[in-house]
Amino acid sequence: MERKLRARLDALPKTEASFVEPMECLSVSKLPEGLEWLWEIKLDGYRALAVKSGTGVTLFSRRRKSLNRQFPYIVEALADLPSGTVDGEVVAIDDSGRPHFNLLQNFRAEASRIQYYIFDVLCWKDRDLTRVPMVERRKLLKSVVVIRDKRIRIADYFEAAPKDLPSAVREQGLEGIIGKRKDSLYQPGKRSGAWIKYRVNRGQEFVIGGYFPGPHGFDSLIVGYYDGDDLMYVARTRNGFVPASRRQVFSKFKHLVTPACPFVNLPETRRSRFGEELNGEKMKKAVWLRPEIVVQIEFLEWTEADRLRHAKFVGLREDKNPRNVGKEQVTKFQT
Repeated sequence: MERKLRARLDALPKTEASFVEPMECLSVSKLPEGLEWLWEIKLDGYRALAVKSGTGVTLFSRRRKSLNRQFPYIVEALADLPSGTVDGEVVAIDDSGRPHFNLLQNFRAEASRIQYYIFDVLCWKDRDLTRVPMVERRKLLKSVVVIRDKRIRIADYFEAAPKDLPSAVREQGLEGIIGKRKDSLYQPGKRSGAWIKYRVNRGQEFVIGGYFPGPHGFDSLIVGYYDGDDLMYVARTRNGFVPASRRQVFSKFKHLVTPACPFVNLPETRRSRFGEELNGEKMKKAVWLRPEIVVQIEFLEWTEADRLRHAKFVGLREDKNPRNVGKEQVTKFQT
């Protein structure tokens, strides 16, 4: 480790290794220019923080739930982690070597495919690193974390012209790009714009508020997002399922049935140009649910009426808090 960096660390305040609420990325519709940014591949998995202390290793979800039972092989592989807290992503790797979110839905069967990518270090040897610039934290990460198990990886970052990145990511079949300012401090729970994400495909998380009955439990899901305290309906989706995934999803929400519709903007009163409006008559066939389950949905576009076109189920997001699922607003960076 560089002498200058070590001296700076020795001057930092002491703290015990513990859970830190993850810093969030701001969605952008255009990548910013400038030399102050570093880039990472957007990993399609579960955000997870690993904490190593005197009691062992705990792998936490972004909602501070232990993931040790779901990913015991990752916890085992983290045994050599120095005392501290690291931020990363649990991903499943498909046959082509790319992250594949659906593979994470079956933890045990796909255990050999699961890896943990570390991209930040927040605490090391009882020193709080959240006030250290990101580029220095990354240098420290590579210096102190010795990887002896192929299930643990350190995520790469790179410098490149932003205009070249989207096409390169599309060609590789990846989800998107993460940008981080070199001087960014770690801001727990914040979405300040110092970290950004750019999706190549259109997609985000939505909350299930109901369903239409059908084979294997349901025919289609009724989903929406929160606008303040109001759950807003945006789509029904029946695409992206196979019988096994329908049964799995149905098992997660079948106990959440409620007599009241949770969406404040139903029934729809305007006729949809696509003939899929959810009016009062169609709502009589729906089964309503307490909005506690989050799913990942891909779609073609948002319509002018604030609905999704060609929505497709991707997977369950048990790492997401339903109350934090809003319409994903994007920021346009000026260059």
